[in-house]
Amino acid sequence: MNSRERMLTALARREPDRVPRCEFGIDLALMRRILPPGTLQGRENDGQTACIDQNLFTIGEARAIADHLALDNVSYVLRAPVFAERLRGADGRDFFGDGLIRSREDLSRVVLPDPYSDALYEEAAEFASKKGDHAACLVTRMGIFPTMLSMGMETFSLALYDDPGFVETLLDIYFDWMEVVAERVCGLDFDVFVTTDDMAHKSGTLFSPSVFRDLVLPRYQRVAPKITIPWVVHTDGNVMALVDWFVELGVAGLHPIEKGAMDIRAMKRSYGHRLCLLGNVDLNLLSIGTPQEVDAEVRELIRDVAPGGGYILTSGNSLTSYLDPNNVLMLSDANQRYGIYPINLE
Repeated sequence: MNSRERMLTALARREPDRVPRCEFGIDLALMRRILPPGTLQGRENDGQTACIDQNLFTIGEARAIADHLALDNVSYVLRAPVFAERLRGADGRDFFGDGLIRSREDLSRVVLPDPYSDALYEEAAEFASKKGDHAACLVTRMGIFPTMLSMGMETFSLALYDDPGFVETLLDIYFDWMEVVAERVCGLDFDVFVTTDDMAHKSGTLFSPSVFRDLVLPRYQRVAPKITIPWVVHTDGNVMALVDWFVELGVAGLHPIEKGAMDIRAMKRSYGHRLCLLGNVDLNLLSIGTPQEVDAEVRELIRDVAPGGGYILTSGNSLTSYLDPNNVLMLSDANQRYGIYPINLE
């Protein structure tokens, strides 16, 4: 199998030739420490490290990274802008700060790129057309996470009680945009549609399941028919209260099933026949653990979760700048050694 076939087989919950290895986000600072000099053309001294909503790599660079790390995918980011303060963290990584849409009067600030413009998709189309044998993943957001970020959690939470119409108006702005974008990008040569919308912390969802059911789910249902390639949902935290709705929406895979918040082995038992599971090597282990500990973690995950198919090995979030390069390389190396089907690691 090639990488594309491997990814699509796993997302269809079948056994490929080996466990696919995938990442949806990779920091530039980490790649500078791992890749051979000159791989990242024109970026060696530009100071850029990680921009939240921009592509960091050309398709040529993305393929070189995938080959070096034995990844089966390359990813392209196309997201609507978030209207919030930008904060600069360690290694130049950007973070969202306070939301800027704090009242109905601020809604006029929310101007999104024209989703009907061909120019919006030109770079994405070129990226997907040059994917080679890799699975090309389109990484975007639905409307709930940009709504929370743009309003800020305090304003968002209060408005759910005081002025739910305000929340719904902003949700509709984002979901209306996504409804058009989803249909357009699924008509390109992408293989996987990935939405990254954090909706939970370790103990549960950031808002009640009833809010998701009443305000968010109907808007997901409006976009879902436009997604005609396998759909992966990323959300950190414990989203057990939402998983059945994801299944009903036709989601193919769930990422990253955060360790310490959800039990990936229990998920395999309960949902392995309905969802492909993507995860979940802990970032703490990848940053301060040893290569031997990473090797053992990968072996145990593959032993317990991969049999029967429907499993893709990933980090517990993304390849961030603070990870130990040796551990990142071990993550892929261990997958190459242990992930061959049929799995027999007892």
